[in-house]
Amino acid sequence: DPAAFAVLRRHLDLDPTVCFRSMREALEATHPDAALITATLPAHESLTRAALEAGLHVLVEKPFTDGLQQAIELVDLADARGRVLMVSQNYRFFPAPRLVARLVRERTLGDLYSIGIDFRRNSASPPKPRGRHHSDSQPLLIDMSVHHFDLLRMILGREPRSVSCQAPPQSWSGFDGPPVAIASVEFDDVLVSYRGSWVSAAPITPWAGEWRMEFEDGHVFWTSRGDDGVLSDRAVVRPRRGRSRVMALPEVARIDRAGSLTEFAAAIQESREPECSGRDNLSTLAFMLAAVESSETGQTREVAVGQPVDIR
Repeated sequence: DPAAFAVLRRHLDLDPTVCFRSMREALEATHPDAALITATLPAHESLTRAALEAGLHVLVEKPFTDGLQQAIELVDLADARGRVLMVSQNYRFFPAPRLVARLVRERTLGDLYSIGIDFRRNSASPPKPRGRHHSDSQPLLIDMSVHHFDLLRMILGREPRSVSCQAPPQSWSGFDGPPVAIASVEFDDVLVSYRGSWVSAAPITPWAGEWRMEFEDGHVFWTSRGDDGVLSDRAVVRPRRGRSRVMALPEVARIDRAGSLTEFAAAIQESREPECSGRDNLSTLAFMLAAVESSETGQTREVAVGQPVDIR
């Protein structure tokens, strides 16, 4: 719609020379090396495919796609074209989850055996105005929980075996789809209890949620990505025999979306697979889709097992 296009351009006060009606028009005018795809989920597959076929490296917003087979085809296409394909799982690029991943990897507190995750926001409408996610079919599991599921894979360095999830609709909430979910996830010898809500009346959590991790020799509480950015990152360790202490967080050169962009650029320059590559993200996508299917069928679902990319 040319009229709508013109109205949007004026509303955003954009230079007409950087506004295009299609990806093909943009590619012909700019000759880019890479594409950053931040469109809504239904357009991810077609735009990513078009960019890869044009020979571009691609960084695409999460979730990767809305189907596992489409994502597999895109990974194969990127391999065939020799292009970097990365999914922006930007919650990885914060100090607290990087620290906790190291504690798990180095077995600082012995074996990890259980995790509890709570995510809470107050987005019920009313009193809040309706936004895009209020009309989503799965506003929590697909729009938000995918971040937490990806963090689980990163921190544990292993893949989920199965997930059982309940996500009942809440007619009073202003959300078309279920805004709350409770899930039990099995990672071989680690059990995970997950609770998420877009409509909680309790105090909100940072966007990464609040994590309580039980180890053989102690307990870790951590949280990350608050509304103030990195300032909310915090990790507290309580040894089984000893006092709680706040852990010093590692320095992360660039956080959040800047961290994703930095990793993407470095992978292109170094001709390597990025940390959250399209191939690695197949397992995050399978995890998310299994949770959605479980919530819709009432049955526990196995998760396709892949091999995570090692983080350093």
